[in-house]
Formats: sequence, C-alpha cells, structure tokens
Amino acid sequence: MPTTTDPAVERRREQRAWYVYDWANSAFLTTTLTVLLGPYLTVLAKRDACPGQDTDLACRTDLHVLGLPIAPGSLSLYVVTFATLTSALVLPLVGALADRTGRKRVMLAAFAWTGSAAGASMVFLTGDNWELGVALQLVATLAFACGIVVYDSLLIDVAGPDERDRVSSRGWAVGYVGGTVLLVVNLVTVSAHDAIGLSTEGAVRLNLLLAGLWWGGFTVVPFLRLHDRPPVDPVVTSGVSLTRSSFGQLLHTLRHLRGYPQTLAFLIAYLVFNDGIQTVIYASGIYAQEQLGLDSDQLILAILIVQFVAVGGALSFGRVAARIGAYRTVLGSLGLWCGVIGVGYFLPYGEFLPFAGLAALIGLTLGGTQALSRSLYSHLIPRGREAEYFSLYAACERGTSWLGTLAFGLTFQLTGSYRYAIIVLIAFFTVGAVLLSRVNVGKGITQAGNPVPAVI
Repeated sequence: MPTTTDPAVERRREQRAWYVYDWANSAFLTTTLTVLLGPYLTVLAKRDACPGQDTDLACRTDLHVLGLPIAPGSLSLYVVTFATLTSALVLPLVGALADRTGRKRVMLAAFAWTGSAAGASMVFLTGDNWELGVALQLVATLAFACGIVVYDSLLIDVAGPDERDRVSSRGWAVGYVGGTVLLVVNLVTVSAHDAIGLSTEGAVRLNLLLAGLWWGGFTVVPFLRLHDRPPVDPVVTSGVSLTRSSFGQLLHTLRHLRGYPQTLAFLIAYLVFNDGIQTVIYASGIYAQEQLGLDSDQLILAILIVQFVAVGGALSFGRVAARIGAYRTVLGSLGLWCGVIGVGYFLPYGEFLPFAGLAALIGLTLGGTQALSRSLYSHLIPRGREAEYFSLYAACERGTSWLGTLAFGLTFQLTGSYRYAIIVLIAFFTVGAVLLSRVNVGKGITQAGNPVPAVI
C-alpha cells in the first residue's frame, strides 16, 4: 500500500522504482545479448562445425539445424530472428493479459526472473555445446521481450502526459548507467582472467552468470515498490476463460487499431527504423570480433564508451525534445544513424581507436532515439489498452528484431562479409524516416482521446 497520501510524492516514488527495472534489464541486454553471447555462441558453433580449427579463423563449413544449412557466423542472428517471430504470437497475449488482469507488477517480475534464470544458466556453456546456448538465448530473449511489454505500458501509469519525455529519457539514462557499471566488472574480469585463475572463456561464462543474477536481483525493487492498478474499462468475459478472451481481445484490438490511422502509421515507421537499431545492437559484437578482429576486452571497452556517452545522449535528446518536440528530435536522429552506419563500413581491420570513435557516435544517438520514440508512442494509445498496444510496439523494441537480423545474417551468408551486411542497414533508417515524416502526431493524439502535450 502507498506510504503517503501525497499523489505527487507517490508518483515520483513509483517513477524511481520504474527506473530501477531499466537499470536491471539494460545491464543484461548489454552484457549478455549485445556484448558476450553472440560472439561466444559463434565460437561454440565454429568449434562444432570446424573441429580442430582456430576459432579466430573463418569457418566455411555449415551447421545443419533441422535440415537447414546455417553458417556458424549467422547462428546467433537467426536465433534472434526466430525468437522475434515467435514473440509475434506470444507478446500480444501478454499485453492482453496485463491489461485485463491489472497485475502488471507481478507479471513484470515473473518474466524477469524467468529470463534471469536462463541467463544465469549460460555459465554452463562449454566446448561446442551451441545447442544449449540456442535454447537459453531463446528463453532469455522471449522473457526479456515479454517483460518490456509490461514495463513500457507502466510508463503511462507512473507519468503524466507532460512529463513522459523526461521520465522515459531518465529511464533510459539510468539503464545505461547500470549497463556501464556491469560492463566495468566484465572488462576487469576478462582483462584480468589469469589473475583470478580463469581462462578467457571462463571469464565470459562468469560474466554471463553475473548478468543473469543482476537482472533478477534488481527486479526485486520494482516488484516491491510499484503498484498494480485495476483495469480501465475491462471487457466482460461472459464466462469465457481469460486466455481465450484475451485472444479475442487481441483480434478486436487489431481491428480497433485501424480506427487510429496515425497510431498505425507511427507503429509501422517504428517497426522499420527500430529494426535497424536493434540489428546494430545485436550485431555490433559479432562485427567487431569477426570483421575487425578486435578482442573481447576491446569490445567490452567499446561498449562501455557507448554506455557512457548514451547517458548524456539520452538526457540531451530529452532536453532538445522539450524545445522542439520529440517528433522532430526522433526524425532528425534517423539521419544521424545513416551517417553512423556509413562510418562503420570503412573501419580498418585490427584498429581499436576508429571503432571507439564509432562507439561514441552510436552512444550519442542510441538512447535518445529509443527513449523519445517510446514516450511519443505512449501518447497515441487509447486508455485501457496500454499493455496490449505496447505488445505490438515491443515486437520491434529492445531485445527483439527479425527483419534486420535476418537481412544481416543472410547478407553475410551470401557474401561472406559483414561489411556488406552493415551497409544494408542504411535502408532501414532511410525508409523509416520517410514513413515517420508522414505521421501527423498531433492528430493521432487527439484521435486516441489523450491530452495533447504543450510540445510534441
């Protein structure tokens, strides 16, 4: 129960608890899903496909998964693709259940602790056991995505219309700080693995364990301090089971979405450009290791740069949005992304400083684009359908991506070069910007029946 009768004080208290979940899950996203798991799973896959060969060398022998030839370098990317396609079926049901039951706090913790257990279990990945790695990556990725649906929908509960850009940006900033702290631990562990009696792979597995425990442990704070709220205008089930009625509500929501053309237009634009962002996040570690020949400690240091710069980037974008609006700020950031991708194509092999400079550019743009996209979309959602609408949003949100990773993986499989694969991503930001430029956000907010912020 709330400990104070002052609504403003209680709202700020819940906002701080909401920030903590970003601290928890962003560290897992950065350490496991961005930095360590993809490259490590690639090593395990190459070891199985090309036994006795140095894993630093290219492996041209395919794995055979369910009868399909899979290049070891594309395996992790395809797992993300499969997880996202699966989430297309799962996430809308999660959103419907969250809206119908009003138990968002409990659901958030359940998904986090499931994913945390899968992440911590990655400590057992050894030898060429990529199959276990694939299974754990699927569970962790799906649990992460389900948690994000609930977490994003809580933004509307903890923040009013005129404070959502600020609260969303602060949440992202806190998440980057959390990711930075854990990455420092990762860097020390990997760099000093001999001093603590571990091999390089042992240090990687230890860090995978720590990331899983971090995610689950800090989730206790929002679980204890956030409050469940009764559903807004719940649909009468007439005796139908909750699961069955939730699927019915999902179909109704998809039809309902057509009545909000600006919301639909924004969602399509976000689907495209955020696929590019998610692919950059997932593929950066593989690109640095396999294409640029960088070591694990160099990769961790580069991601630390991303995290450090992204804290200031998210807060700075929030201040810019307060002046010119979130819509114009996001639109301008997509042009910056095209420049970032172009720089990445020309990075030289084996040189860390140019890659570090690229990491700083990514950090400057990354947090602001995602934080403001989330707050902008929150204004376009009809009340009472927050989690279900955010389930559609989460299909292309952090921790999920399918078209970008598929295009990246296929381009590598066809060309044998990650440089060509990275250039393909420019199309996602260009097309996304064109689609976003056609969205009338003010009209969309009015159509959704929400108050229009002073600056959008």
